[in-house]
Amino acid sequence: MDFDFSFFLFAASVVTGMIWGGYVLWLRVKKIPYEAAKEPLLVEYAHSFFPIVLLVFILRSFIAEPFRIPSASMMPTLLIGDFILVNKFTYGIRLPVINKKVIELNEPKRGDIVVFRFPKEPSVDYIKRVIGLPGDKIAYYDKKLYVNDTPVNQVSLGSYIGRGQGNDMTGAEQLEENLFGVEHSILIRNGAPSVEGTYIVPPETYFVMGDNRDNSNDSRYWGTVPEENLVGKAFFIWMNWDWQYKGVGFDRIGTSLK
Repeated sequence: MDFDFSFFLFAASVVTGMIWGGYVLWLRVKKIPYEAAKEPLLVEYAHSFFPIVLLVFILRSFIAEPFRIPSASMMPTLLIGDFILVNKFTYGIRLPVINKKVIELNEPKRGDIVVFRFPKEPSVDYIKRVIGLPGDKIAYYDKKLYVNDTPVNQVSLGSYIGRGQGNDMTGAEQLEENLFGVEHSILIRNGAPSVEGTYIVPPETYFVMGDNRDNSNDSRYWGTVPEENLVGKAFFIWMNWDWQYKGVGFDRIGTSLK
């Protein structure tokens, strides 16, 4: 069990609910009308915070969870300072805190942008794009991607101009990649070293890569993502705030992800 924010929301819901519920039960035992009683300060706080904490816990655990992008690994799709929403139920309903799936729904598809618990340090959340599904053969050579021996089509869009904390990527080559129907932009640094190899995706795991191919710690380095590590699918940018530069990026707000 990871003692993350979900755990503390759960604990806060339980504690405030028990304080308020215990007080109501005590009033009933004493046959004191609730309207006639004056809540002690602790009970008053519990009464006020319980519904709010419980609502946030339910929304965050089962509907959507916000995340902030702290690195450049998904540029140009996601920029440093993007705040995104992640659909928590698209890959199945999981019990919060223990992360056990109880209802099967959809499975990840190639091209999905997913948030997952990093296999080597589950308390840390990563975000990458799904490249390989269970059983796939993935190859990456000379900065080109192959899925089941089929090259993934790439079209150059020219030199990339970085922005904000990602301005050091200015001069990288931007390409439009068509991952079997899912079109998205990627960045590569021609001449920069990169990990190459061929990988077979084990059952119930996924091969993921960052769109910033030469600046991403992904499955090429540490292996695949187990299905149970999936958190959800990123689908929306609701805010961008790059505090080291111009602040709020209004043109990023409301962007759908693909």
